[in-house]
Amino acid sequence: MTKPRDERSGAAGVDPEQLWLRPAEPRRGRRPSFSREEIVAAAVALADTEGLEAVTVRRVAAQVGSGAMSLYSYAPDKETLLELMVDHVSAELTDTDPPSGDWRADLKAVAHRQRVHMLRHRWLPAALSTRRVPGPHTLAFLEHALAVLRPTGLDGAAKLEVFAQLTAFVAGQVAYEVAQSTAARSPDRAAAEARYLAAVAADGHHPELAEALAAPGRPLTPEATFTRFLDRLIDGLDTG
Repeated sequence: MTKPRDERSGAAGVDPEQLWLRPAEPRRGRRPSFSREEIVAAAVALADTEGLEAVTVRRVAAQVGSGAMSLYSYAPDKETLLELMVDHVSAELTDTDPPSGDWRADLKAVAHRQRVHMLRHRWLPAALSTRRVPGPHTLAFLEHALAVLRPTGLDGAAKLEVFAQLTAFVAGQVAYEVAQSTAARSPDRAAAEARYLAAVAADGHHPELAEALAAPGRPLTPEATFTRFLDRLIDGLDTG
């Protein structure tokens, strides 16, 4: 059975010239009483409250009080709508301080800013795993990140790779953090897991694990864990 139109990705993918370089005007039919900005804002609000799976062109049309066909002239499929949503919220990232010249500190600030942003819009890690066409707000943040990396002396391709690696790291950590925060994990379950690991560590077959578990504990708050991992990632970057 054929899927509804708004559930399909465009067969040929998103045309970046059509999406970002041409005026945001409907391509056919009567001029609607709402703008592309209003449509995308409604889609973002829906994703923020109900998750990415709730976002369809039909649901967004209902949010703005329109028929789906009117929205298709702005976003012919969910892939296009997703591109618009990601760039829309990326406007929140563009108000950044100029680089200080300490590229490691500045890059860590970029990552922390991304983490806060993705926790505000918890659907972003999944969206970023598939999108391919950076829009103007996304490009503005990328420009800032590349300026941060200028003191490293890395070539352009390497700087783009570092930014991609950093974004993937943040998205992965936020996805895990969100999953952990929403998982049902009772105190009894946590105690059972601790007893299990203690028993495994004491069985004599896992000496490395036993040594690791015997090490002094570290703060386990999401922020502290993220910062430790981030420090290892950035402090270990080889720019030679």
